Amino acid sequence: MSNHSASHHSVKRDYAVNGRLPMLAGIALVIGGISTGAAFVLVNLIRFFTNLFFFQTLSLVERSPAHHALGPWVIAVPALGGLIVGLMARYGSDKIRGHGIPEAIEAVLFGKSKMSPKVAVLKPLSSGIVIGSGGPFGAEGPIIMTGGSIASLLAQYLHLTAAERKTLLVAGACAGMTAIFGTPVAAVLLAIELLLFELRPRSLLPVALACAVAGFLRPFLFDAGPLFPLQTAAAGTVALGSCVLAGLLCGVLGAVLTLALYRTEDAFSKLRLHWMWWPAIGGLVVGLGGYFEPRALGVGYDVIGDLLNNRLAIEVAVALLAVKAVIWIAALGSGTSGGVLAPLLMLGAGLGVVLGPFLPGGSPGLWALVCMAGVLGSVLGAPLTAIVFAFGLTHDSEALLPLLLTTAVAYGFSVLTMKRGIMTEKIARRGLHIYREYGVDPLERSHVEDLMTRDVVTIDAAMPVSTALERHFGSHAAHRAYPVVADGRVLGTLHRSAITAAHAGDDAGLSCGDLIAVGQGAGIDKSTEKGTLTVLLPSQTGRAAAGQMAALSVARMPVVENLATMRLVGIVSLRDLLAPSEHALHEETHRERLRGPAQAPVRQSS
Repeated sequence: MSNHSASHHSVKRDYAVNGRLPMLAGIALVIGGISTGAAFVLVNLIRFFTNLFFFQTLSLVERSPAHHALGPWVIAVPALGGLIVGLMARYGSDKIRGHGIPEAIEAVLFGKSKMSPKVAVLKPLSSGIVIGSGGPFGAEGPIIMTGGSIASLLAQYLHLTAAERKTLLVAGACAGMTAIFGTPVAAVLLAIELLLFELRPRSLLPVALACAVAGFLRPFLFDAGPLFPLQTAAAGTVALGSCVLAGLLCGVLGAVLTLALYRTEDAFSKLRLHWMWWPAIGGLVVGLGGYFEPRALGVGYDVIGDLLNNRLAIEVAVALLAVKAVIWIAALGSGTSGGVLAPLLMLGAGLGVVLGPFLPGGSPGLWALVCMAGVLGSVLGAPLTAIVFAFGLTHDSEALLPLLLTTAVAYGFSVLTMKRGIMTEKIARRGLHIYREYGVDPLERSHVEDLMTRDVVTIDAAMPVSTALERHFGSHAAHRAYPVVADGRVLGTLHRSAITAAHAGDDAGLSCGDLIAVGQGAGIDKSTEKGTLTVLLPSQTGRAAAGQMAALSVARMPVVENLATMRLVGIVSLRDLLAPSEHALHEETHRERLRGPAQAPVRQSS
């Protein structure tokens, strides 16, 4: 390898250099602490409103709404909470409607990760009212929206870029989830699978740091240890088939819940009432369900614990979960404020309780746990998050292998049968499509020195404008722009529009170098114009080159050895930038036959 080639390869890195990463990491540490505090406030808001609505006391003591003594009046309580939140949404901010995660995704992908102060205040307040008045939700969705809003506001105050705001928004959201559930690793995976839409050090590191801080601070504000401690026996080999069946049924349940939710939203949208009233109507359904099954009201962590530890008879579990499913779908479909994780955990665990007596190879608690993860993974479209989340909630290491298989099957079922999931359907209905697969961009894997054309047609700086127009921009011209060089040094790029205008005006007698020096018209790119770099470097990625060309609205850019010498070494065109994508398409579509030993290609020496 030549010294010239070796010098270029020596500057290539596994990751892009980002000098602002330490600053983002430091801010993320602070956000981790702030989001933990926000989670503590949200949990106490839920406790406060639960005591106020169901027990008519001003207290922060944790009490289940199932122990109320309101009788039939309990039907009106969730309706009252829904009415209050409907008014808050209409006259405060309609961004508080929904379960939080789709709203966070939309802000990241389509809103430049900007959130308003109103959302940061009204989202936890509205969620506290809804859940405190019996809404069948968990606190995770609201805290994801609240933590994200606080982080976004801080990023806006510090005048950070949209990409940096996104990182901090997700860091705040996932730190809040960590504080609620005590599952920092699952929160990081949620960011990767559902919120970031990239996997770069600039985003992964701040999110991981924020979640770690939240995890360390959590014992000071909440009970330490797993939320649902569980220890099941190791599954036998026969459990393989049981896990596959359980995964398929989890996928079916996840699909049914998703479809039912959006059918309910469609039904509410056909009502001849302003959407402000919908949460109150949904609250009436919640109240009716809670009248017959009081334990279906509220967050229901105690019910999840009973299901995992097999403390409920199948008949009781079926009745409770049927009511929970109906009131959850009705409430969420009405557009009120609440989360989806806790209800999905409960419904999935209930499926496992029902299947437990019929599935060989594991204890009843195992099937409740793996079905809990399977339903969560299929509905969210985040299987790794669901697996690690289930482990983080229980610390049951023996269940990891069944968790992996069951959740993978459930996720595969949803991918093959559902066009969109519960997290993306609402966004799609607003005309915004989200493609959730992502990989390394072919342009990220290629560098300018790999893509550029080395044999470059240039214009000498001393050449008169009239000569250059006739020689390079006539009817026979192969390109619309050429680099202008003097002694091998790039002065700029001359475009057809600029030289045509110069020839028709008073600049026809100038040389091309002089035209570059004085030209301010369209189509004349100097090597540095107001700080904008109009040349490429060999070590840049194809993606960086494409972005630079798009920003300047040019189809060709010269490549220089370095900014000190400005020596021309090549040129990159739009056609060059298409080559990696063409290669990637070939890898995706070309099917190769297996070659025998006699047909194996011979490797030639270099």
